[in-house]
Amino acid sequence: MIKINNLHKKFGKLVVLDGLDLEINSGGIFAILGPNGSGKTTLIKSILGMVIPNAGDIKINEQSVLKKWEYRNQINYLPQIANFPVNLSVKELISMVKNLRPKKANDTDLIKLFSLEPFLDKKLGNLSGGTKQKVNLVLTFMFDSELIILDEPTTGLDPIALIHLKELIQKEKSKGKTILITSHIMSFVEEVAGEIVFLLDGEIYFKGSIVDLKKQTNQVDLEHAIANLIAKENV
Repeated sequence: MIKINNLHKKFGKLVVLDGLDLEINSGGIFAILGPNGSGKTTLIKSILGMVIPNAGDIKINEQSVLKKWEYRNQINYLPQIANFPVNLSVKELISMVKNLRPKKANDTDLIKLFSLEPFLDKKLGNLSGGTKQKVNLVLTFMFDSELIILDEPTTGLDPIALIHLKELIQKEKSKGKTILITSHIMSFVEEVAGEIVFLLDGEIYFKGSIVDLKKQTNQVDLEHAIANLIAKENV
């Protein structure tokens, strides 16, 4: 579904993506991992068209998407930090996003799932971080799209909301959707992801299953496998 070829991106003298090549097939859950500054966010924003690479190409369904915008209607994106207008109510924000996007939305079930009914008339500026994240999840999952990108989706979630998030992700996977996830919570990644892509210094150092990474690093869990990978590359 996604094919990235020789992607380069610099911010001033800082090289963030250094000739990155990546293919992600349709269907399944893929975790994009790496330490801070590894290029994860720049890669995601390049796919979304929020960052324009200096060189290389990005294709989605065999079509180059660089400097285009129509393809974004087939992407659901959850940003790491949701900066909502503080004076809008939850209900007003959901309505505004529904009006902005020319797709049918199914927000009612998601509002019930995350128990947001008591908060619909409350101003976003008065909500806790966890409640804002639940609103963020409603905005992300209420549209039916082929590609779903979740940047640190577990931030601030209580245990019940986290269970519902995992259920949502698996439900979308069962529909054949392609889901990209970034997270620093390795237990979450290990539970939901089928394949991981590990970035370091703007390059891919590992792409494959969690089982294969554990075997390669001789570790019993993903957290130690990733730490082992980083330590070896920094030697």
